[in-house]
Amino acid sequence: MQRRTKIVATLGPATDRAGVLEGIIKAGVNVVRLNFSHGTHEDHIKRVNAVREISDRLNIKVGILSDLQGPKIRIEKFVDGSVILEEGATFILDSQYDDNAGTAERVGIAYKELVNDVKPQDILLLDDGKIVVEVTAVKGSEVHTKVNIGGVLSNRKGINLQGGGLSAPALTDKDKEDLICAANFQTDYVAVSFPRNGSDMDEARALLEKAGSKAHLVAKIERIEAVTNIDEIILASDAIMVARGDLAVEIGDSKLMGAQKRMIMRARELNRAVITATQMMESMIENSSPTRAEVMDVSNAVLDGTDAVMLSAESAAGKYPVETVKAMAEICIGAESEQFSVLTPNAFIKDRKFNYTDEAIAMSAMVLANHYDVQALVCLTESGTTALLMSRVTSEIPIYGLTRHSETAGRMTLYRGVKPIEFSVHHANEEDVVGEVMHVLKEHKAVKSGDRIIITRGSLNFVQGGTNNLRIAVVE
Repeated sequence: MQRRTKIVATLGPATDRAGVLEGIIKAGVNVVRLNFSHGTHEDHIKRVNAVREISDRLNIKVGILSDLQGPKIRIEKFVDGSVILEEGATFILDSQYDDNAGTAERVGIAYKELVNDVKPQDILLLDDGKIVVEVTAVKGSEVHTKVNIGGVLSNRKGINLQGGGLSAPALTDKDKEDLICAANFQTDYVAVSFPRNGSDMDEARALLEKAGSKAHLVAKIERIEAVTNIDEIILASDAIMVARGDLAVEIGDSKLMGAQKRMIMRARELNRAVITATQMMESMIENSSPTRAEVMDVSNAVLDGTDAVMLSAESAAGKYPVETVKAMAEICIGAESEQFSVLTPNAFIKDRKFNYTDEAIAMSAMVLANHYDVQALVCLTESGTTALLMSRVTSEIPIYGLTRHSETAGRMTLYRGVKPIEFSVHHANEEDVVGEVMHVLKEHKAVKSGDRIIITRGSLNFVQGGTNNLRIAVVE
């Protein structure tokens, strides 16, 4: 069975080890993530070059996702690296304090605007909610708090305001420099951290276009404001990421599952891709097999219809990155074989009005594929849009996106059920084009003689948004 759900893996020290990067690509990674919170531009460029060399050699298209750090809403460092905060103790967050002189009584903060964003009785969650403090007073550069839930607090841990409301902009000066770096090495996707609304995504898109990049944008849903403005953020983006770490801290763990399911469903309804992320295989940072809870978590996201599941520290810094990818791929296939949550074409298009010809063609192809004996769906595409539209509907039929553009193939690496193939049409005659398509599919061992396939294309070659033709053909 061909896996449809895509795997995104974060690169880091673990994947820099000899043979590991090639190992995870062979094991099933579709998109690699560059985390701009860590490493230098030179580190990221070196990893991109390595990915592309391996991808070309193995003839496996691998997408590049550049993840911007976003605002540093963090504490600074402690003298001894960490402290123990006792319940009931006073703890001061000081925007003017020495960045390296933190103690159990006081620590500096990277986010200088915290003093303007909080007031007495606000609840601050440190280190993903492991430490909970209540604001008692704001005095100049100091936020005075009382520790409600204590424990060990170490350097550079995050700060969240319960209920949201921090005013930090989504794009920092560092993000803007990193975005230009990503544009220069022709990244396929750029992920924006902590967007609050569609305007944050519009700003990022304008900066990308100014840098000459055609990269698509991923909105990381991490703030309660983003949940509130989810439709405008989805529509201003090309994909979203359900970033469950900071999001869970802001909205509460009990509301996370419902939020995940609604966001995945809404992204698909609005014809956008969606990644589910954070702690999906966390135990495999140290262990060679996942917990049953992790198996269920990944499976649940697959059944919800996510386009991709993501690995963070598991692949970037874990002991078993290759084994983790293999395990995740097996879990995805197992979940996809079940039919508990299937969005059929009939259900998807019920009461929908199509505004564009390519959407009507894509949905017609999916209805045919699910009600006729068809072995493959093939779309000749300039932008990848037809393949994306097809992938919004659940089907066991593989979708092959044939494109002459490397950047379009890179984007399609994220779409559920779509295999991108770089391919140029050399003929104008329709019969010759169909013959070329069959030849390249055979080369990729996608079809065999006698298979029935559906081909969608535009009547005019090399025209974006021009898909207006659907044909059923039998492979010779």
